[in-house]
Amino acid sequence: MKAGRKEKLVKPSIKENQIEGKAQFKNFIIEENHPCMMAQTVFSMDQVDFQVYDDFGSKNTARKILRDLKVYLNKYDFDSNDFFTFMASFRGRKDYTEKQFEELLWKQLQFIHELDDQPWDPTVSKDPGDKNFSFSIAGKAFYIVGLHPNSSRKARQSPAPTIAFNLHWQFEKLREMGAYHNVREKIRERDRELQGDNNPMLEDFGEITEARQYSGRKVGEEWKCPFLSGKM
Repeated sequence: MKAGRKEKLVKPSIKENQIEGKAQFKNFIIEENHPCMMAQTVFSMDQVDFQVYDDFGSKNTARKILRDLKVYLNKYDFDSNDFFTFMASFRGRKDYTEKQFEELLWKQLQFIHELDDQPWDPTVSKDPGDKNFSFSIAGKAFYIVGLHPNSSRKARQSPAPTIAFNLHWQFEKLREMGAYHNVREKIRERDRELQGDNNPMLEDFGEITEARQYSGRKVGEEWKCPFLSGKM
């Protein structure tokens, strides 16, 4: 190489980032003994649809996430007892504050909703202030979990900013199997052991709006969800 000549840096492809990102997440969940046993199960069984995107919080990215979520739902075996999780991870910037991450998470969800052509899942409320609220995509209710490196909760300190889309159907399936309460208490116990205290934001569905839990940031009673459920 001639003196003074700089090598051109080639940005890894999305596919390369997916492979690397999924491996990093698997290490975060399994090797670091993550408190969520359901997360450990889906990663150990390779039951994770892990996708990587650019431009966290953009409408163009929302279009891609919605497309991939529809593919994921078409692949889901609702007759099986096996769980299958969808995760959207974002490459690029990682050093968001908790408030910045929360704002982008809800901005991303807002765009997904505005692009979604399916009605809200009738089993849950579309009002983010309602205790029976759950996010709906393509007619299916999802419990959203935001994770990022600067989260105050250790269990959410993921390698990269990420949104986990967990079907509400999975929690109902656990209830049918009689395992929900045992799994919930074990996860909370393991989270206390990791963090040293209880997660102040955790409540069961139907007790208080789950929207307060999505970003992982501790919020007070005065917090207002920025999501608007009407089509714009």
